[in-house]
Amino acid sequence: MSDLLSQRPTRIVIDLEAIIHNLQAISTHVDVPVMAIVKANAYGHGLVPVGLHLQANGVEQLGVAFVEEGIALRNAGVTVPILVLGGIYGPQVTQFIANDLEITVSSMDKLRKVEAAAQALNRKAVIHLKIDTGMERIGVHSYSCKPFIEAALASRWCDLKGIYSHLACADDPASPMTREQLDRFLEACAHIERVGAPMPLRHLANSGGVLHFPETHLDMVRPGILLYGVLPGPASQATIDVRPALSLVSQVVYFKVVRAGHPVSYSATWAPGTDTRIVTIPIGYGDGYPRALSSRGQVLIHGKKHPVVGRLCMDQFMVDIGDDSAWNEDEVVLIGRQGDAVLTTEDVARAAGRISYEILTGLNERIPREYRVD
Repeated sequence: MSDLLSQRPTRIVIDLEAIIHNLQAISTHVDVPVMAIVKANAYGHGLVPVGLHLQANGVEQLGVAFVEEGIALRNAGVTVPILVLGGIYGPQVTQFIANDLEITVSSMDKLRKVEAAAQALNRKAVIHLKIDTGMERIGVHSYSCKPFIEAALASRWCDLKGIYSHLACADDPASPMTREQLDRFLEACAHIERVGAPMPLRHLANSGGVLHFPETHLDMVRPGILLYGVLPGPASQATIDVRPALSLVSQVVYFKVVRAGHPVSYSATWAPGTDTRIVTIPIGYGDGYPRALSSRGQVLIHGKKHPVVGRLCMDQFMVDIGDDSAWNEDEVVLIGRQGDAVLTTEDVARAAGRISYEILTGLNERIPREYRVD
């Protein structure tokens, strides 16, 4: 972080020990190895710092979405196994193998491309087969996967380490689809037993599966948002004690009294009914703080919730503090705790009409990140 950037009054504070607490809580709950998912900049928490800290604290495997994320981790010194979960783009296949990244193979054509690249490099590729059990995103359908599995088992240039699928509705413990997907996945895996081959690692459970469906834990689990202390959906149940790792904080940079009837911000969508005190906060939608929070969001100042008023701007927004007092450089909490008051990622997502994943991953690199190990 440059000296200039480090002086910005807005920052994201990451509690790395909270992430390790969550990893250990998940590990104890599932009693199988954990593949920690660090895609999308570790859900806004910082790909490389989080990856290195997880490795230093004994994580067995990492998961990313794109080969570029895997290469960034390798270049930073991460040596634990890394699975790239996304679909393969043909010209990049050699980069997977050259950087010791495990590959998701999601079709017969992709398998042949990986084999050709591995042969050209004279180096075996480590692969995981993707079976589609109902997501209809990538992967061979479970009902037609037998030739695909057999081809992977017979490959001279691929080491079959894992087989997996992805749960579409596991954030809702009442959804019947998860058990349907589990049945389809287990039937696909049974074909490996029928041909007499060793069973690769079976992994299916995402954060929702970890929380709600112990039968999906199998040989490894893949928690994402849960690792960072946030539940995957409104219907999710907190069956594990996890702690939020991210706080978003800023400071007051301007104070003024606005007279009754004088509109605030673009398009004049809000005006106070009586004279009131307005403070300005130096963060906006250009940082990934959602514009949908205009006249809907809240912040914490002096341990009390105050409303965002008027249109949220690209670089700043205004808050109505009523008759309360606030001074320039007073702390403002947008996500996190201040005294006894708390604003969670889930609170912000609800106010914005978004999901928590969007809030976390939307916080961009313009906001400096500060890492704490307490």
